[in-house]
Amino acid sequence: MWVLFLGSAVALVTLLAMLLWPARRGDDRTSKPLFIHCAAGLRVPAEAVAREYAKAYGVPVEFNFGASQTLLANLAVSPRGDLYLPGDQSYIGLARSKGLVDEAVPVAQMQAVLAVRKGNPKAVHGIADLSRPGLGLSQANPEAAAIGKLVQEALEKSGQWASVRLHTTVSRTTVQDVANDLKLGTAAAGFIWDAMLRQYPELEAVPTPELSRTSAQITVGVLHGCTQPAAALKFARYLAAQDQGQRVFVQEGYQAGGGDVWAPEPELRLMAGAMLRPAIEQTVTDFELREGVRVTRVYNGCGILLAQMRAGTLPDAYFSCDRSFMAQVTDLYLDPEDLSLNTMVILVPKGNPHAIRELKDLAKPGLQLGVGHEKQSALGALTRRLLETNGLYEAIHQNVKTESATGDFLVNQLRAGSLDAVIVYVSNASASREALDVIPITVPGGFAIQPMALGKQARYPQLAARLLEAFRSPKSRQRFEALGFQWKGPVPGQ
Repeated sequence: MWVLFLGSAVALVTLLAMLLWPARRGDDRTSKPLFIHCAAGLRVPAEAVAREYAKAYGVPVEFNFGASQTLLANLAVSPRGDLYLPGDQSYIGLARSKGLVDEAVPVAQMQAVLAVRKGNPKAVHGIADLSRPGLGLSQANPEAAAIGKLVQEALEKSGQWASVRLHTTVSRTTVQDVANDLKLGTAAAGFIWDAMLRQYPELEAVPTPELSRTSAQITVGVLHGCTQPAAALKFARYLAAQDQGQRVFVQEGYQAGGGDVWAPEPELRLMAGAMLRPAIEQTVTDFELREGVRVTRVYNGCGILLAQMRAGTLPDAYFSCDRSFMAQVTDLYLDPEDLSLNTMVILVPKGNPHAIRELKDLAKPGLQLGVGHEKQSALGALTRRLLETNGLYEAIHQNVKTESATGDFLVNQLRAGSLDAVIVYVSNASASREALDVIPITVPGGFAIQPMALGKQARYPQLAARLLEAFRSPKSRQRFEALGFQWKGPVPGQ
């Protein structure tokens, strides 16, 4: 019996270990296959990365290859799948404008070149030679493939497109078809991507100044109809990671695209003014779930946050209470972007027992006033500036009983009855309007503008940029405006 018991126990432990092992390795073996609509010219590196990913994480990746424009047209009719990987980011822009793609992740770059067979047997030395009778020019259809579109745009600028189009003998759907024409000798010249020269050692490039700036940014987009966005975004991050997928692209002759370093579950650090918490917390939570990442938040008065930064605690992104506090750390961040405006107001108990009508009434003798701490918070610094500008600082400051780094603390003190009035942001009043009266501050200067910026030393710059994009979104704007903020960020269509 003991032998049977011990045998059963060992079997149970073994079974549990087998069940838990994939999770310990970070595998996603319960995930569905990922389906990608991919430009035909990217087949070699894309499939190589997919094989590595499937081996590491147990998620098979299936492809539908075709011309970039053709794939986009098909997605407009049947938007099924998880990701779209065209030959140039312009198609991602088109897909986004049609509501077909949400997030976009830059992967790599490639250059358009004029290619001929090794040794250049037909002596093609430039674009002008393509008009020679009987030469044989193959190129991808500009209405179907990324390279055709970019070559047309470049040669229209140089005034050579009409002649090249007239002397094109073969129009192909994909760039791979063009390369095969050159390989087989059915065409003497054609436009392909520079990275394809590694795949076709029988070919070489002809120097063409007209195409020197005709490069494509390869970007992968998450389809709007994707039913497993976290899995799709994880693969997109892997595809673009400088030490994973991007390494494969570079080995295949592509140029690096500046991807993040790889982490199965990366962590971002966000510092934000405490007054922003109600407006951004749900957006951050949604971002974590959709991306499959973690965002460590630090909310506090901006003066306290600045002290932490100066002590060496640097976040990946900083969402400031006011421009004045962002201006003090511009050396640490990329260009800040204004996203919202918060108006300062006076809050008093319901019924306004002290009959406060305007800012100067806060100087009434015996009034118990709460304000922001002028060194620890933007609220306090702006309150002092507001009072000094209007010649009221000395008269009102003598009534200050409480100073706080956050407006929410002041509101709680007011509701508890220990204060008669507070100067806070209108957003601080959003959850207490049934118990408090809001008195607008009508004199100039009673507002703060909230900018966000990405850290110059951010560990995951692309991921941090997508967090900023989430804060710019229409849904984020709705959350800001519901709390009384005014929107300063981008407005679609304007």
